[in-house]
Amino acid sequence: MKRQDNTTSMEYDTMQQDTQDTQPRHILIVDDQPDLLQGLRRMLVREFPGLAVSTCVDTGEALDLVASRPVDLVLLDIQMPEMNGFEMLDRLRRIDGEITVVMMTGYGSIETAVEAIKAGAYDFITKPFDKAALFRTVRKGLEHNRLVRENANLRLRVQETEPFADFVGQSKPMQRLYHAIRTTARTDYTVLIRGESGTGKELTARAIHSLSKRRHRPLLMVNCPAIPEHLLESELFGHRRGAFTGADRDQKGLFVEADGSTICLDEIGDVPVAVQTKLLRVLQEHEVKPVGSTRVRRVDVRIIASTNRDLEQKIRERTFREDLFYRLNVVTLHTPSLAEIREDIPLLVDHFTRRVCLELELPEKRFSLEAVEQLVARPWPGNVRELQNVIRGAVLFCPHDIIDARYLRRPAREGPTPGSRGRQQVEQYKVAKDRTISSFTVRYVTELLETTGGNVSRAAEISGLTRAALQKIMRRHNIDSSRYREQGTPAGAAEQESR
Repeated sequence: MKRQDNTTSMEYDTMQQDTQDTQPRHILIVDDQPDLLQGLRRMLVREFPGLAVSTCVDTGEALDLVASRPVDLVLLDIQMPEMNGFEMLDRLRRIDGEITVVMMTGYGSIETAVEAIKAGAYDFITKPFDKAALFRTVRKGLEHNRLVRENANLRLRVQETEPFADFVGQSKPMQRLYHAIRTTARTDYTVLIRGESGTGKELTARAIHSLSKRRHRPLLMVNCPAIPEHLLESELFGHRRGAFTGADRDQKGLFVEADGSTICLDEIGDVPVAVQTKLLRVLQEHEVKPVGSTRVRRVDVRIIASTNRDLEQKIRERTFREDLFYRLNVVTLHTPSLAEIREDIPLLVDHFTRRVCLELELPEKRFSLEAVEQLVARPWPGNVRELQNVIRGAVLFCPHDIIDARYLRRPAREGPTPGSRGRQQVEQYKVAKDRTISSFTVRYVTELLETTGGNVSRAAEISGLTRAALQKIMRRHNIDSSRYREQGTPAGAAEQESR
């Protein structure tokens, strides 16, 4: 058969060549007239070599076919005996959200066409068919479907990588964590995330949710210790109006808010025993009872809990319910401490340095080899969060592109020098406090002015102080900003700053 349009034929040939390496395109025609089905099938097979064409006179059979094998384009008659085309269209899209559907009818009208498009159809053709129009619609429908499915695959790949955008590390413990997150996300199991403070438990919870089937609804993060004990039960499970003083209206509660999604209970080990009992009911029965109510409400919520506490010890102390522990401990993930992934510290240093430079709008900086070696050797009781804070301070106060070891904050919890205890007289608390504060203030303001080249306004902006407050501190400690202008600021800028 002679092609009607060289341009569209060329577009289809290119499209077909692009997809032949994967699998043949598949069209399904659904109509209650067998003769029409056979005629359409013959025309399409001749016009589009290599195209797989299936036909169905029964809507149930058509739905089974779409559920069992990939279908790119459906030509669907609106007037079907078992169910009308619009109901069929809805059922098709439930099975395959990316399927492309073109509606067919012998009773075409503008109103019907608009209704079909609004219902989710890609296009609309009328009987009797004009061959050129039919072939053009099929070409465009197949091309549309190819683009839709490519975009869907791209979104899926992005969704699989985005949850790990804030994770840094290639060590074996981190690789195990990535694998555990991906595996756990495919299930709906309750997850307990355990690890020291500052090891990324919240990041892990967010990654699990972002890769799960519940990702289309927001994750609810609940910092349990931040909510007063007498309000925690009401916040989680809701309350009825008048349940307690101040309850002037009904409140749904966070579990109802998270219905169909995921709720993360951060620091679950600090939840009071009374609230633990109600949490156990949610896990066992999937229902909540608001404070002051006699009725329960069923909820579909996935629970992720995290803690840095020794829950086994708390069970022995009878401050954590053993039955709740086993309900939470369906799947356990461990976030490694910085000591366990010490080989990843250079990667973390580079990552945080670039991020801080962007935050402060500073030229790119990097740490010297000696500084990185010192950072790798430190104990890091505060884990990644402590490392990040040390890097922030070093980037902020170092005026050079290369940050050397002298700009590193002293290790946290650094003890006295061996043998020094008892040889020096202990100062009074107030004297020691004032001396420490004064020393810190002088060092902070000095490094701040070095960074800004003596620009007091810029220094005040960085520190979060007003210019007047910073000048008062400088006068109290006899700090002269002009010394730093001479080192780093042109004379003209210095004169402008002094005015």
